[in-house]
Amino acid sequence: MAATETTTAATEATTTAAKATTTAERDGGELVARTLAAHGVRFLFTLCGGHISPILVAAKRAGVRVVDVRDEASAVFAADAVARLTGIPGVAAVTAGPGVTNTVTAVKNAQMAQSPVVVLGGAAATLLKGRGALQDIEQLALLEPCVKWAAAAERVRELPEATATALRVAASGVPGPVFLECPVDLLYSEKLVRELYGQGAGGDGLGGWLLARYLGWHAGRLFRGAGRARVPSPRPIEPQEPDRRRLARVAARLGRAERPVLVVGAQAMARAGLAGAPAAAEELATAVVALGVPVYLASTARGLLGRDHPLQKRHQRRKALREADLVILAGAPADFRLDYGRAIGRGATLVGFNLSEDDLALNRRPDLGLAADPALALIALAAEMGAGGSERWAEWKARLAERDAGREAEIAALAEEETGHVNPVALCRAIEAALPDDSVLVVDGGDFVATAAYTVRPRSPLSWLDPGAFGTLGVGGGFALGAKLCRPDAEVWLLWGDGSAAYSLAEFDTFARHGLPVIAVVGNDAGWTQIAREQVPMLGDPVATELARTAYHEVAAGYGGEGLLLDRPEKTEEVLARAREIAAGGKPVLINAWIGKSEFRKGSISL
Repeated sequence: MAATETTTAATEATTTAAKATTTAERDGGELVARTLAAHGVRFLFTLCGGHISPILVAAKRAGVRVVDVRDEASAVFAADAVARLTGIPGVAAVTAGPGVTNTVTAVKNAQMAQSPVVVLGGAAATLLKGRGALQDIEQLALLEPCVKWAAAAERVRELPEATATALRVAASGVPGPVFLECPVDLLYSEKLVRELYGQGAGGDGLGGWLLARYLGWHAGRLFRGAGRARVPSPRPIEPQEPDRRRLARVAARLGRAERPVLVVGAQAMARAGLAGAPAAAEELATAVVALGVPVYLASTARGLLGRDHPLQKRHQRRKALREADLVILAGAPADFRLDYGRAIGRGATLVGFNLSEDDLALNRRPDLGLAADPALALIALAAEMGAGGSERWAEWKARLAERDAGREAEIAALAEEETGHVNPVALCRAIEAALPDDSVLVVDGGDFVATAAYTVRPRSPLSWLDPGAFGTLGVGGGFALGAKLCRPDAEVWLLWGDGSAAYSLAEFDTFARHGLPVIAVVGNDAGWTQIAREQVPMLGDPVATELARTAYHEVAAGYGGEGLLLDRPEKTEEVLARAREIAAGGKPVLINAWIGKSEFRKGSISL
């Protein structure tokens, strides 16, 4: 969402929230909800619970769409997707205890993907903390290692500022998740809380009198100043600009390079308002093209240059990095995906642009490193280099293009092989042919999804969502939910492995109830094939890697969607076309594709 659109949405939401105060007694749930609305939050993902009910009801009154899911992890994954696609922190509210613990994997995934996510966690009443109350655990200690910031509100008047702080911290610096604990007795009205405290007093004599006095004093402390609490206005977050002198040195090195390579990672899409803002994404794409450096796009950056731009290279990245004499990592750390930095030739000049100083020097310290917004650094570098990018390094680009073409020919040949069922490479190529220009791809799986990564091409910026560095299975349902809400007119395709599908298949119920016609494709080869590819050759035993050809299409239909079985290659185009028709009619649909075993990814490992 562009800055002007965000401001307008926030203003409208604040007006709606202000009107709501005239029809309901102000309470902590309302203060939280009004703060979310004032900061441009459009969706609140949740699985209901008594600890958080006032937030949900108030959010609905304030004009924030409440979207209830079937698993708390999906709520956080959906919030993560919204953050990546809009640039505004995604928000999930979950109940106390098990509700919070169910989010841990999703929160850690957001941390490693550097997604600005706010988790509002319900909690036992302040009076009952540590006394064995229902679902009372040490939630802050559990979440602190997985978040940038964790805090617990202690009084009602603290809630608006704490909520605003959570939103701001999530999006500042290196983006990431935060956790705000909201005890239940801060969220309901003072009248109701005092009534409940009164019921808990009981007893006769001096002891009963003292307990009643204490409970009254505690309630007064909780609500003191609540009537004067105000919703803070959003404050702009200043982007981290690159140092111009160091950037000039990068430009000089790049000007002397003969075989440069650029790797653009997800972080380049996540800052300076780029996420969700087409104009800003276009500015970054224009800068990348102006530089003229052969580029590999990773994770959320996939699609930045569209489907077929000749500057983008898709295959044999490791070989290109080995041969390069200068490599720029823009928002892409030298982690396992780059062989811990060893994929880059030792004689190459390494340039790094990253918001995180830790990531900048991870495994291999760059020769020239700028702790800055990688998107702004690339834009400034293009300006420093000036015109002529398309003419630079012609021989080097031709060599890489020839390699890409050779690999594409190999993939086309592999798509023709007989596999016993539907050839997975052929299926992915058919999906690629069927995708419209306005589409979003969500990928959740191992072997089938890795095959799709080589064959299915995102059409535009911010149209590819994968877990990120954590490699988490189970993101699919939540990511697709968030994507369809943010891009209601786009076709949202969810590519699932049959192993990963089971984690969030229940969210088909959510798609159906909320009228979100997602198209899901399950690559069903009856196994955890990514693991089997290494386990069987190395250990000689497929134990725990074998599944059944489960009727996932029937499960989706049971949840209120529609299901299609694709069990023969000749039906592929027909089934894909039918799925698009069903989605266009407003229903979510799942294709259960019985794929065969392919040698396409032979030798791959998952460590």
